[in-house]
Amino acid sequence: MSEVMYVSKESFEKMKKELHEMLTVQRPEASRAIAEAREKGDLRENAEYDAAKEAQGILEAKIAKLEIQVHSARIVDEREIDTSKVSVLTKVTFTNTATKKTVTYQLVGEKEANLKEGKISVSSPIGQGLLGKAIGDVAEVTVPSGQMKFKIENISI
Repeated sequence: MSEVMYVSKESFEKMKKELHEMLTVQRPEASRAIAEAREKGDLRENAEYDAAKEAQGILEAKIAKLEIQVHSARIVDEREIDTSKVSVLTKVTFTNTATKKTVTYQLVGEKEANLKEGKISVSSPIGQGLLGKAIGDVAEVTVPSGQMKFKIENISI
């Protein structure tokens, strides 16, 4: 799980802020909830204590995952992106050769992927198929429904 994750500076700052919130606000709240439940008596029959411990466990798992993501993140500077080939953070306009439908997506890291915003993950089948292609190239992508071909029309930032 320590593979490199490419993110924009904004995403990286958001991840750090979220981690800081978990460590400084949510973790102490979870500890207080456990302490309050512990004061209410017999722990063997205390559902509130069990719920608080479970919530703390879930929070600690989230913290551990986010810490790994922050440590494995690599910030990609948009000014240093080469638009001669498809790479992380480039916007790619391509045409499906079968349907003749043209779409534009930005390739982003998994954490930032959001289809509604036109952002697809570089680790998705389409993202991987487009990486490294230049304008005019045809990318052959294997997706769950079969083989698709996309012609690269434009690459920008």
